[in-house]
Amino acid sequence: MKTYLVTGGAGFIGSHLCDNLIELGNKVIVIDNFNDYYDPQIKERNIYHHSKDENHIVYRIDIRDKKALDEVFNNNYVDTVIHLAAMAGVRPSIEDPLLYQEVNCMGSQNLLEVMRKYSVKKMVFASSSSVYGNNKVVPFNEKHNVDFAISPYAATKKANEVMGHVYHSLFGLDVAFLRFFTVYGPRQRPDLAIHKFTKLISNDEVIPFYGDGLTSRDYTFVEDIISGVLKSINFVESNSDVYEIFNLGESQTITLNTMVEGIEDALGKKAKLNKLPMQPGDVNCTYADISKAKEILGYNPTTKYKEGIVKFVNWYQEINN
Repeated sequence: MKTYLVTGGAGFIGSHLCDNLIELGNKVIVIDNFNDYYDPQIKERNIYHHSKDENHIVYRIDIRDKKALDEVFNNNYVDTVIHLAAMAGVRPSIEDPLLYQEVNCMGSQNLLEVMRKYSVKKMVFASSSSVYGNNKVVPFNEKHNVDFAISPYAATKKANEVMGHVYHSLFGLDVAFLRFFTVYGPRQRPDLAIHKFTKLISNDEVIPFYGDGLTSRDYTFVEDIISGVLKSINFVESNSDVYEIFNLGESQTITLNTMVEGIEDALGKKAKLNKLPMQPGDVNCTYADISKAKEILGYNPTTKYKEGIVKFVNWYQEINN
């Protein structure tokens, strides 16, 4: 049995990861602040089934609280840290960039410092496809220049990757950064487009539809992402002198029009659209080159959008009926 510390472990991706780590016979320490970015009861529901599990320990603390982090590491042996906690969202980061800097950069630095103090050397760290900005070359490759972020959120994620290299170089941290590409599936946050659109269409409400519908995203089903995270953990734990960045996507693009059509088909209802201009900070396209993750990690996503959206809609209807 290994002990994993998962920040953001009550959230969308984090709760799925914890489920899998426990199923594999491990102990999980969750750090989550249960903030009100969205309804905290959603996170409570994500982890409720582990409420009596002695191998699932929850600390309700904020990564900005270095003293609280220190107490967690002082009281628990930790093999590997999976750092998923962050202020998420491109558009909200434009409204409050200082908060994103404080949580995503200083909070992450607190975690790195506590890991250094307690000699925890293995880490998997969530980055984002947003670091690519409006990259003109597709699909996005890990070797592409990511110096041209177009949102504060993206800038914080690039800064995390750079600081991770500092701790790798100076203090021997073995770390893999995972650039997630638009993750969806059961437990998806309610502020994300697929969840929000599904709710609005279900309720016969109007969808805010930004742009001409031709912007595209590399939608990645959560089960495929979790597979990639688990393979990344194994890679970091099995090797030394590790500093790597991996794209984790589906490596297929879906336009906004097609995304909405998929939800319509799964629900059997038509969407009502309120067409609006593109929003600042939104990128035109995300498209993952996953050849590196395939070669090094054995990552192999299998869920196509039409299949994944049906699974999401089925989950949505189950929890709302």
